[in-house]
Amino acid sequence: MITVRRATAEDLPEVATLFAGYLDFYQRPAPRDTILAFLRERQERTESVVLLARTEDGEPAGIVNIYPTFSSLSMAPVWTLNDLFVAPAARRRGVGQALVRACAAEARAAGAIGVQLQTAPDNETAQALYRSEGFEPDTFSAYYLTLH
Repeated sequence: MITVRRATAEDLPEVATLFAGYLDFYQRPAPRDTILAFLRERQERTESVVLLARTEDGEPAGIVNIYPTFSSLSMAPVWTLNDLFVAPAARRRGVGQALVRACAAEARAAGAIGVQLQTAPDNETAQALYRSEGFEPDTFSAYYLTLH
């Protein structure tokens, strides 16, 4: 059985370990103190919602990092599911599904009209998960301007 709840300040060391795995997956490793500082600042400023999944034996199994924002076209709140990571040892056990469902439930409870996300074009595992949970490709193209 997988449990998912909002991460607290006390959970940040475990969240940071999982977040480091996420960064490594995308080949963007960072020092642990930088990761902890980033996560702590987002939490203190209430800029993000981090959900932490645990296995039946209490081990940290995965995280999802969400940024509440707004849709100007809809003039309503939406949530951006920005980061989802499942520890390798916990994969294929429903952790990703539990995190996506918890994200949707939290967004709905907060009054958001939807959850948006992006994933790498070659991340077929993530795409299959998102489609199985009802996500559909949108009609907009994503662009990015690097400023540094």
